[in-house]
Amino acid sequence: MDILNKTKAEWQPDSKNVDINEWFLMGSPAPVLLIMATYWMFVIKVGPSVMSKRSPLTLRNIMAAYNFAQIILAFAIFSKGAVFMWKNGFIQTECIMENIELKHSVTNGVYLYLITKITELLDTVFFILRKKYNQASFLHIYHHSITVLSTWIALKYEPNTNSTLFVGTLNSFVHIIMYTYYALSAYPQLTKYLWWKKYITKLQLVQFAVMIVHLLIEYNVTKCKPSYVIMSIMLFNLAFFLYLFSNFYSKTYKEANVVANGKTKNVD
Repeated sequence: MDILNKTKAEWQPDSKNVDINEWFLMGSPAPVLLIMATYWMFVIKVGPSVMSKRSPLTLRNIMAAYNFAQIILAFAIFSKGAVFMWKNGFIQTECIMENIELKHSVTNGVYLYLITKITELLDTVFFILRKKYNQASFLHIYHHSITVLSTWIALKYEPNTNSTLFVGTLNSFVHIIMYTYYALSAYPQLTKYLWWKKYITKLQLVQFAVMIVHLLIEYNVTKCKPSYVIMSIMLFNLAFFLYLFSNFYSKTYKEANVVANGKTKNVD
């Protein structure tokens, strides 16, 4: 039977499989939607209101531990994904879900990626508690929110996780570098060594462009094409991220150079 024509019942686990519906947060949309609603309420309304009459918290040791933990998680996901793709190809033409071992490996990796994306919501919480409100921007909140929701949807409803595998692996590589920067920036005495901050944004831009190209290529060669819903969600958000991060880079670095150099046009 064609894998794309299988019904939901035919995707239910056998004695050798694992039912994703039994995993933490995966039984229904309610738990993850509650997490997101709590997140939005805190970072948009409750957090700023509570902190309005309080001094910003330092949280240096907590953030150092948090960033170190994120580096470990990102490295674990990147390593798992890189090894998988090295063995099975960076462009997946076959159906992963037809092989039980590969299915276990990929779904477990995507699930760990989802949990990591949920823990990364603390980035914004820390911004609010430190009264770094400018960093809790639309780009930041949207990026964190849609990553959680789209990963949950892909893992819950898509039998094909080829594209999610590549996205999660590449994104985790970028996050190893990003959270290393965050960990070092928590200590003022190391600030002078962090001249490479803007290159992280450049790396993120390259990441989104590569993801779009990979998604389009794989969609045309794989035997297990993702649904139009998942394909549309991924393409739209990758393109939107590319736009938002490009705009952020331009405003943060190019316009800053204009002011610093006293010029009237953008410079690299």
